[in-house]
Amino acid sequence: MTIETVRSFLGWCSVINMGLLLYWFLFIMFAHDWVYRVHSRWFRVPVEKFDTVHYAGMIYFKLAVFVFNIVPYFALCIVD
Repeated sequence: MTIETVRSFLGWCSVINMGLLLYWFLFIMFAHDWVYRVHSRWFRVPVEKFDTVHYAGMIYFKLAVFVFNIVPYFALCIVD
């Protein structure tokens, strides 16, 4: 496996993961009530806690994408 292959892989992983993050964010922003109703069938969670859990999840997901995909991608761009 060459550096070019790994760099391409990390680039596409970054694009896909940021797309998933954008989808999650838009879904929570525009379909918040529907998502809350679906989740409240399974879990008894107040709206404030629901929002906190989702936004914290988005933050951790974004941090993981940056640490494991985007930073290594740029490091390989610098090395190559």
